[in-house]
Amino acid sequence: MTADGRYRVLVAGYSVSSYGTFLNMVALNLFVYATTDSALAMGLFMAVRLGAGFLAGMVAGRILARYAVKPVMLWTNAAQAIVMLLLVVTPDGGLRTGVLFAVSAVVGACGTVFMVALRSSIPDLVGTDRRGWANSLMVGGRSLAMVAGFASSGVVVPWLGFTAAFLVDAASFLVCAGAVAWLPGVRPTPSAGPEPRERKGVFGAVTALTAVPTLGLMVCLRGVDALGSSSHNAALPVYSSGLDPHDPAAFVSRFWLFWALGNVLAQQVVQRWSKHTGRSVGALGFGLGTVLMSAAFILGFAGFPMAATIGIALVAGAADGLTEVSYTSHVQTLPEALRGHAFGLSATVENLGFGLGMIAVSAALESFSALTVVAWSHGVAIVVAGIYLLRLYAVRGAGTEGASGAYSDRRDGAEVSGH
Repeated sequence: MTADGRYRVLVAGYSVSSYGTFLNMVALNLFVYATTDSALAMGLFMAVRLGAGFLAGMVAGRILARYAVKPVMLWTNAAQAIVMLLLVVTPDGGLRTGVLFAVSAVVGACGTVFMVALRSSIPDLVGTDRRGWANSLMVGGRSLAMVAGFASSGVVVPWLGFTAAFLVDAASFLVCAGAVAWLPGVRPTPSAGPEPRERKGVFGAVTALTAVPTLGLMVCLRGVDALGSSSHNAALPVYSSGLDPHDPAAFVSRFWLFWALGNVLAQQVVQRWSKHTGRSVGALGFGLGTVLMSAAFILGFAGFPMAATIGIALVAGAADGLTEVSYTSHVQTLPEALRGHAFGLSATVENLGFGLGMIAVSAALESFSALTVVAWSHGVAIVVAGIYLLRLYAVRGAGTEGASGAYSDRRDGAEVSGH
């Protein structure tokens, strides 16, 4: 099987596991509340998951510097399947509550490490010139999985029960592990020993963030964008309940459906553009996409007729997909030894932004309207994106090396840039 074919199998497996993850984002939260009868416990469950992801992002680079990518991706999926099965066989009682929080920690940590491993290894799996296509395929698959997971949770949980949802999730991780098994081995950068390699990677990532003019600002914008994402995720149920108290899920499901369609359509455009030009979406696309996405999410809560809101959701999804592909492709221009650390740092910042955002937004929604909260949160993202774009143009105007904000790398005499 060709490299592209193996990667398509991997994306299919990743999409299946993402479906299970999004299904269980609903099922596990409901199960925690049903088991503990405590909204505080449900909040703590989410906090443990986000906290585990935050900590995992800090060490993901070290893990990938010491171990090969393939076994890391394989065992992170296997671990998530094991804890889901453990939850199924654990009897009711205090022990099950403990297992629930163990599940939260393992899923949060392993999910983060898997994504860091996947994103950092894509140039080695498909080739540097194909990373734009590969990232687009990955994001499109995850978007479809998100809609399918959220949509089917309303059927699987009420009709089949929590056990069925947990078994589906466990099976989805095993499917992804099987897809990983098809991959050739992707080895870490050679080194004289584990400790020097880790130290070099940590300080090398920091050096890259400070030496490359816009990369550090991109990571900062990623964290602010995560804060904005927390606002619309928390505000959508509130806003939807105000529109139709008898069927609050109607607006939410329609919005995410058309968001996903816009995301998938954007991926098709990006894939065809990358194939035609041989280039990936550059750093400029990340900044402009963030502005467009945040503006669209604000307008989504402005009370426009449903037909207009559907169009807004399509734009939000398309811009979201563009920012994801451009950002991932950009960081992948770093040398192999630095990629894992850079993506790990990015994951840490994103989890921190989303976690703090959920706390702040939930409190703000008690006193302010959904539109006000979303406008302030995404407004901050627009301001930071504007600063990033100004900095990007200043760097380009100065003719600095890596004017697109990318780290240049040479392989076989060919220069790889962030475009």
